[in-house]
Amino acid sequence: MPNYEGNLRKVPGARYAILVSRWNAKITEALLQGAHKALLDNGIDEDAIDIVRVPGAWELPLAAQTLAASESYVALLVLGCVVRGDTRHYEHVADRCAEALMRVSTDYNIPVCNGVLAVERLEDAQARAGGQHGNKGEEVAVAAIEMADLLLQLDEVLGDEITDEELALLQEMYASDGGKGWTQ
Repeated sequence: MPNYEGNLRKVPGARYAILVSRWNAKITEALLQGAHKALLDNGIDEDAIDIVRVPGAWELPLAAQTLAASESYVALLVLGCVVRGDTRHYEHVADRCAEALMRVSTDYNIPVCNGVLAVERLEDAQARAGGQHGNKGEEVAVAAIEMADLLLQLDEVLGDEITDEELALLQEMYASDGGKGWTQ
């Protein structure tokens, strides 16, 4: 039985885009630095990395959709930070951002690696932006490289175009095993 898994291997000619929100800039800049460093540390050339800045997390999905539609990138790394406040605004922004990013990924068949922190307190964000919980930017960079490699492998096996039926079968395969065939 064939087993496919993405590896930390440079895809020839691949370009990556890092989308970063300027809101909560101290946090998002730390995430950006982590993602950028992880890409470079894993062999991605500096000139194969584009950085796109947007005002806030709410604007990230539209920028991601535009970049995905360009078919210029093998993966998008999306970084932002939404901190709970006194109103429900937090839920609207964080939840809708995540849903829209997933939609971009599935609509355009491109890895959209979600590094948008949704935290209760600023201290929680700091812990995930280079603090005691590591750097989520690094994590999404590694996921982006692995997914770009995995999709290249699947393209080689399935042909240049993955049909809707093949994509549904792949989604069913990963859903049916509860993600056990997937390793990080």
